[in-house]
Amino acid sequence: MNHRYDFVFLFDVTDGNPNGDPDAGNLPRLDAETGQGLVTDVCIKRKIRNYIGLIKEEQPPYEIYIKDKAVLNQQHERAYHALDVDLKEKGNRNKGDNATKITQWMCQNFFDIRAFGAVMTTGVNAGQVRGPVQFTFGRSIDPIISAEHSITRCAVTTEKEAEKQEGDNRTMGRKFTVPYGLYRMHGFINANLAAQTGFESNGEDLELLWSALANMFDHDRAAARGQMSPQELIVFQHESPLGNAPAHKLFSRVKIERCESNGASGPPRSFSDYKVTVDDDDLPQGISVERKI
Repeated sequence: MNHRYDFVFLFDVTDGNPNGDPDAGNLPRLDAETGQGLVTDVCIKRKIRNYIGLIKEEQPPYEIYIKDKAVLNQQHERAYHALDVDLKEKGNRNKGDNATKITQWMCQNFFDIRAFGAVMTTGVNAGQVRGPVQFTFGRSIDPIISAEHSITRCAVTTEKEAEKQEGDNRTMGRKFTVPYGLYRMHGFINANLAAQTGFESNGEDLELLWSALANMFDHDRAAARGQMSPQELIVFQHESPLGNAPAHKLFSRVKIERCESNGASGPPRSFSDYKVTVDDDDLPQGISVERKI
């Protein structure tokens, strides 16, 4: 990879829970001090993995390492078998040339390892990789309000439960949603780490990442998540692999403001309530910017 990339990803949710917090009864994640909503980087990486696994049908070199019910040590053993390395070495962290070959094999076959990295030292040692693609937490532009909804269940699982639910005595439940929230997330692609893992910009890897960010929500629908949509993907490309400007200086050029014409004092309820501008005048030398969504 010959370029470093920094990008701003904007997505929104309407009447859904974008990322429930298991430590808070699955309420939408929240910054307790500011009231802004949060979405973890792990949540977004999960959706990227699912999208790429779907469109590439889990075939090398686009298999997915971290997935539901995956037995990680079995994946590591595949590398040993493919390279004809004795599994007796599986617990040895100093395997010389074999250590590098095993880690490289994992990177070559699994998209999410060469993109996000992985710790593969769980019993059957396949090394450790720091991924070139990283995300911050997503943070809502405005404070969010979590709405709580009571729901009832008309079906039952046992005859005994059916007797208890005669008449209007039905099992009650709770559902939490955000009426509307626009979230901003920052991302980074490190060209030097990409060279180590084999994540390529001139191949399909980088385009797959952009495609996943643009399309992953369409393949991740669930009643709990309402409507989630990508709204902007603003990519700053550096001419140099080491970068031509600090990322935070580039991110500051992306401004998100409420549209006064739509009543800025009221609660936002759609993306049209905001205006997104990118200051592309007098960009630092070696920097180009592209709006991909």
